[in-house]
Amino acid sequence: MKIENTKAQMRKGVLEYCILSILKDQDAYVAEILDTLKDAKMLVVEGTIYPLLTRLKNAGLLSYRWEESTSGPPRKYYGLTETGKLFLKELNTTWNNLQNAVSLVTRQKSTSNE
Repeated sequence: MKIENTKAQMRKGVLEYCILSILKDQDAYVAEILDTLKDAKMLVVEGTIYPLLTRLKNAGLLSYRWEESTSGPPRKYYGLTETGKLFLKELNTTWNNLQNAVSLVTRQKSTSNE
């Protein structure tokens, strides 16, 4: 089994949550979303993000608007809908519970318990 495949699957599993989190405070266009993910060391390519954004939009979690750009063609800005905000709130709870569970399972036992 290749470790890179497992790492990629782990990143894929949280990508939707990360994108919704990026958009929680302000709308963003794809390059901004990708830059934020890149800064966090989550390597994602445009070919991965566009279908995901479309799926989130079709699910009613995102909306978009076109905005003129001073440095090129118009940009499509994505933002959370009210449904998306509620969905993200639930994902936050789920993420915190999952983090706690994984920490409990993976925590090394103290030497006194060995």
